[in-house]
Amino acid sequence: MKKSILILTILCSAVSGFAQTDSIQVEQKNDTVRIGGMIILKKGDPDNKRVTVTVGNRHHDNHSNISTSSFVLDLGFANWTDKTNYANATNDGYIVNKPGSPALSANDLKLKTVKSVNVNIWFFMQRLNLIKHYLNLKYGFGLELNNYRFTHDISFNEGGMNPYNAAQNIPHPFIFRDSVSFKKNKLAADYITVPIMINLISNPNNNKKGISLSGGVSMGYLYSSRNKQKSSARGKEKNRGDFDLEKWKFSYVGELGLGPVHLYGSYSPKSIFKKDLNFTPYNVGIRFSNW
Repeated sequence: MKKSILILTILCSAVSGFAQTDSIQVEQKNDTVRIGGMIILKKGDPDNKRVTVTVGNRHHDNHSNISTSSFVLDLGFANWTDKTNYANATNDGYIVNKPGSPALSANDLKLKTVKSVNVNIWFFMQRLNLIKHYLNLKYGFGLELNNYRFTHDISFNEGGMNPYNAAQNIPHPFIFRDSVSFKKNKLAADYITVPIMINLISNPNNNKKGISLSGGVSMGYLYSSRNKQKSSARGKEKNRGDFDLEKWKFSYVGELGLGPVHLYGSYSPKSIFKKDLNFTPYNVGIRFSNW
């Protein structure tokens, strides 16, 4: 009897110490009794019982203030909003029209939506804790690859002679309606890009659950551009040049995470061309990341 009273006294003291932060739940199963964070194991025969008391604290996940995710991949669609003044672009010589043929218009530079793709390869993304891991600064470094597929047979020229008027010298890049039918016709624009975002997380303890939301800006530098074409008449062609593309690309970027599924988007408020063509690009797709 005295032994039982001593055990109960020890238990009550332990429970009162932990009850300040945890609610107490009592669960009994066979020879095991669980009281809050304590486990009582009764072993031995009825005449010689041994009681083991295990006291455990509430578990807290320890997070590093900086977490890193390497080689994040984005797969999505690329497109743009066309705000070009085609009359001005023609007068400036950037658009060259074949004599006797209809002038190039917005319809000639429409994109194939399904085949115009965006692929981003982020070498790393990091998350810097700002407020208890619920609010973070998220940033990264990688490549932004855009392939714009055209519906019509237009071509880009880095500069030279007007294909329909050899006497007229075109001192700057231009586009024109080509004389062949292309099986594939795309403009590729690739950037080295750095995104910076504010990140909100509803469940910092589990990346596979909860909601995450990020928003910010990115800055990209154009390191490669080309007009890649395929036709029966000419075979495969790859014409390299900047075609009057801006070297720097500023975009608003965002990300929405619903459990393990991550969606991303970007929008550039400024044209990716220096003048004449006014195309403001945007991308949407799926992000493959572990957080």
